Amino acid sequence: MATTNDLKNGIVLKLDGQLWTVTDFQHVKPGKGGAFVRTTLKNVLSGKVVDKTFNAGLKVETANVDKRSMTYLYKDGNDFVFMDGDTFDQIHVPAETVGEGADYLLENTEATVAVNEGIPLYVELPVTMELVVEHTDPGLQGDRSTGGTKPATLETGAQIQVPLFITTGEKLKVDTRDGRYLGRVN
Repeated sequence: MATTNDLKNGIVLKLDGQLWTVTDFQHVKPGKGGAFVRTTLKNVLSGKVVDKTFNAGLKVETANVDKRSMTYLYKDGNDFVFMDGDTFDQIHVPAETVGEGADYLLENTEATVAVNEGIPLYVELPVTMELVVEHTDPGLQGDRSTGGTKPATLETGAQIQVPLFITTGEKLKVDTRDGRYLGRVN
């Protein structure tokens, strides 16, 4: 338990059975009436953002969220298996929890896994990944100057849009947040 006076960015609160991260807070002391704390909260699981106001000094329940750097090992059915490099403990993370990041996940990739009471909450991948183009159609001669794009399938199975000059077998840098092509890797 903590009071609203102890709030800071990044702290995780347990409100109505759900976990919320404080992304912004402001202590307000108006001329009349009691002080209060205005917060912006982000739901840990759904990503929904809400504004909530608390009276100053109100007790709120905090949740212990353990963020650990882990290595992705393999896929087991619908679960992704991650291993803690320090303790060698393995944790099964459901595909729903990994989300769209699964499209860019290669074996032995380092990721941050957030766990609360033994339940994985979310997985943070590195912002960029270097992936090989498994297949893309060849660009047509003369198309290079138009700045157009074409679909490419990566080694993880993800489909992204790439410039026309990219060929099968090239290694690309991809933004894992939105699947954008960022450039070639030599």
